[in-house]
Amino acid sequence: MEEEHNIVDDYGSVKISEEVVAIIAGIAATDVPGVAGMSGGIAGGIAEILGRKNLSKGVKVEVGEKEAAIDLYIIVEFGARIPEVAWDIQDKVKGAVQSMTGLNVIEVNIHVQGVNFDKEVKKDTELNKGI
Repeated sequence: MEEEHNIVDDYGSVKISEEVVAIIAGIAATDVPGVAGMSGGIAGGIAEILGRKNLSKGVKVEVGEKEAAIDLYIIVEFGARIPEVAWDIQDKVKGAVQSMTGLNVIEVNIHVQGVNFDKEVKKDTELNKGI
């Protein structure tokens, strides 16, 4: 069953589902330079790079009453510095989730599931055509 985060104040309550937190985290992660996409990682290993239609895929969220823990399964671009990409993802995801939901993000774990070589292959092909 889908977990929800409840915010109760003098006016009533607001319910935030884990799916919403996962989508926010997915959008923030895919906007980081060096991220090729999200991986289905949890169930299917390195299945495929998932597009913007499935932004909650490749994201696992645990939401408590006031805190959230997020696991992201990503594929990086070839040549990207993985530690820097991971740090940028952690900063952006934490900031986006905290500002949009009010939840305190206690951890953002990055799981690198693969490397995308498409851009490098395209460059090599273009260079070989010119010869």
